[in-house]
Order: sequence, then structure tokens, then C-alpha cells
Amino acid sequence: MTIAAKRSRSLKSDEVRELFSRLAELNPHPTTELAYSTPFELLVAVILSAQATDVGVNKATRKLFPVANTPAALLTLGEEGLKPYIATIGLFNAKTKNVIATCRILVEQHGGEVPRDRAALEALPGVGRKTANVVMNTAFGEPTIAVDTHIFRVANRTGLALGKDVRAVENKLMKVVPDDYKQDAHHWLILHGRYVCKARKPDCPQCVIRDLCRFKDKTPDESNR
Repeated sequence: MTIAAKRSRSLKSDEVRELFSRLAELNPHPTTELAYSTPFELLVAVILSAQATDVGVNKATRKLFPVANTPAALLTLGEEGLKPYIATIGLFNAKTKNVIATCRILVEQHGGEVPRDRAALEALPGVGRKTANVVMNTAFGEPTIAVDTHIFRVANRTGLALGKDVRAVENKLMKVVPDDYKQDAHHWLILHGRYVCKARKPDCPQCVIRDLCRFKDKTPDESNR
């Protein structure tokens, strides 16, 4: 692809602002669909959500958190005590080990609190850059953007932020998203990807940004046939 062609696929700055203006009007106060009440509960929920649905995670944590929702309490529960609560979630054996190991580090190194620092978060077992971004943004109000498969798809399809990998898309998003929209950008984009700009058959006829979107193979409006 030539540089000129790539530029033509990218949204202009005024189009980017219009895109987020419309998403904000549709959903003024977006938030995660994971159920949590503390930064620690969010951290555990995000670790469990890897390759799992938010619905499935919420079903598990709805039973787990009333029993143990602090690092110390989960350490007391231990791996064998934790497994029955999350056995319905994919990769639960590995996630059990990561959650318990994370709890141990939080207790021993952070006074039982979730750190706000990216490096400290990424040093926790089961926590990568995406998870750290989610916690920093949702729990601590940092204007980070966590790029998952939904956001990667939306960013590339629409022309909002073209990139071959999630880090490239994240870096581009941090450059092009207006500062006043950065705090909520992650949630708007993930919800748009989850319910409208779906992988197999995007709901283009109902999309509020369809006229801005650069995606060539838009789903036709069958009601006009």
C-alpha cells in the first residue's frame, strides 16, 4: 500500500472528533461491563477475562467476591479454594495460579493495595500491558487506552488508527484521540466493536459513524431491498 493510499484510509482530525462526539452522545458515561467495586476486584476480573466473556467472568465473581475480595482473603482461600469458583472460565488452572501469585505480591510488596504504576502492574503475574491499561483507566482515571481484539478491529476498519499490531494501534490512538475524549475512548470503542462493529457481520446500517468509516465492505441495509 502506498503512503498516499494509507493516508486516504485514515480519518482526518475533524472526522476523529466527530466520531467520538457521536459515540459520546449515544453513551455519555461508558464503563466496563465487568462487575467490580474496588480496584482489586477489577484487577482480578480483568485477569480472569482473558479469552473469556465478561458475562462468564461476572457469573464467577458474583459468587467469589462475597467470600474473598482482598489479596489476603484470596491467599487464605488458596489455589484449591479458588478453583471451584472460576472453573467455568477458560484457562482457569493458569488463571488460578496467576491470581494467587498476584495476591502474594500485593500483600508482600504493596501493602495489599493495587499499585497505580504501570511497571508495578505489569510485574504482576497474568497482567500484561492491556490489563494494566484497563486498571489504570477504569480504577484510577488515567487516560490510557487498552487495545483488545474489538478495539484493534474498530480502529483499523474505520481508519481511526491503522496498525499491524495492538501496540501500534494503541500508540496511534494516543496520538489521534482528542484529549477530552481519551478517558472514555477505550470503553466507547470496545462497546462499539462488541455490539455494532462485530467481526463477522458488522451492523453497518445501525452504525452512527458509518458515513465516517473507511471500511469498504459495509453490510448492506436489507430494509431497502
